[in-house]
Amino acid sequence: MTPADLSRCVVSAVRCAVEDGELGGAVPARVVVERTRPGGVGEYATPVAFQIAKDAGVRPAEVAEVLARRLGAVAGIERVEITGAGFLNFSLASVSAAQLVRDLRPVTGAVTGAVAVVEVPDPPSGELRERLVRAAVARIAAAQGVRPGPAVSVAPVARRDGDVLARYGADAVAWAVLTTPARETPEFCDALLVQGEGNELFRVRYAHARTHALVHNAEQLGFRPEPGEVDAPALLRVLADHPLVLEAAAHHRAPERLARHLVELADALLDFQHHVLPKGDEKPSAAHRARLALAEAAGTVLAGGLALLGIDAPTRL
Repeated sequence: MTPADLSRCVVSAVRCAVEDGELGGAVPARVVVERTRPGGVGEYATPVAFQIAKDAGVRPAEVAEVLARRLGAVAGIERVEITGAGFLNFSLASVSAAQLVRDLRPVTGAVTGAVAVVEVPDPPSGELRERLVRAAVARIAAAQGVRPGPAVSVAPVARRDGDVLARYGADAVAWAVLTTPARETPEFCDALLVQGEGNELFRVRYAHARTHALVHNAEQLGFRPEPGEVDAPALLRVLADHPLVLEAAAHHRAPERLARHLVELADALLDFQHHVLPKGDEKPSAAHRARLALAEAAGTVLAGGLALLGIDAPTRL
């Protein structure tokens, strides 16, 4: 079971509990499931019990107990625990690398159309940061087929929009703005222009470009990507979280969640890239094809994520 599957399973459990008379209230169309914070219980958590309890007029803990019983019997969920006043926490069975690569294809494929069709009117103020945030959130929500969460106020850019864009360029400005939480003020400095590891945007773009180079080099060696099992826990974990990150970014109107995720994914991919191609006299094998498929999937996610943020993803740097 993938984290995205988990979100759908929770919705299904709520629906069945309502239909069977165990719970009252409306069934949510979607449920936000997020990675458990450091020090928390399990791998993933959701506050859905609080949402249901408010409509049903009962305690969240009662709702959580009903859902925990149902979800504990679902294949792929190893453990369900209740913490606090009613948070549901989950531990999942390991995800197949081959299945993860296949599952990501429709998620990343939906990005292209969403970016092409979404148009966001400028706010009356025309303020740069607000325009960038509104557009990014609209793209992310469209890619998920959902409406974005309620609008949030953002701190304005401290310098004149034109001066900032002329100095740093549209992509660097967008990255600086969209990686900054709403209540903080974006900072612009020359580090945004450095083509090196210290620049997060460069790392994300470089990791994406590396996947294209790996696929090209593999073709020259006579093999192509093919989904299979891969021992890459760090990269697999970040990729598995991608659909949930998109949902959370849309729900909270927080594009910085997607941007942070892209940096984490890029770093995991850059560590993994050295194991993709055969070395020396080694012949291409099923393992190499599987590693290449995983790297290619990661590159596609990076390109799609940058597109949702309105930032270019070059194939060569």
